[in-house]
Amino acid sequence: MLPQSKLQDVFFTALMAFVMVYAMIVYNISLSVGGLQNFVFLAAFGEIIIMWPIAVVLELLFVGKLAQILAFRFVTPGKDPMIMMILAISSMSVCLMCPLMSLAATILFKNAGSEFISVWLQTTAFNFPMALCWQIFFAGPLVRNVFGAIMKTFFKGNKAEIAA
Repeated sequence: MLPQSKLQDVFFTALMAFVMVYAMIVYNISLSVGGLQNFVFLAAFGEIIIMWPIAVVLELLFVGKLAQILAFRFVTPGKDPMIMMILAISSMSVCLMCPLMSLAATILFKNAGSEFISVWLQTTAFNFPMALCWQIFFAGPLVRNVFGAIMKTFFKGNKAEIAA
């Protein structure tokens, strides 16, 4: 299920951003310490309080609408299958969010100094394959299913209320 109202969109975005940002922080910390270790899962919460709001704001104010515009250059609402719409929008979201969030991480956590551009580009290049695969195969399906279950539970299956 996908959001049908602005309030649902904000909730869906916050949930998706949390799942994506947490996984990407775990990934980046793991890269910086030489591999995934148990402490990384807790350490990620130190950065998520900064990066999660950034992701939510970027998505709601800028990326969400632009990702749809770009996706609709490849797919047509009402004509193409829903899975193609979802994949196109998700892919465009990653194409936009990955460089922006990598920029934020470079500014806030990398201490790049005079190598800022190189560090940002490398961070983006390392993050992109992980972000795309995580979004398409794990976060996207998980969040859509959790969101749908929450909406059905909250509105007790009344589709008219869910769409309101």
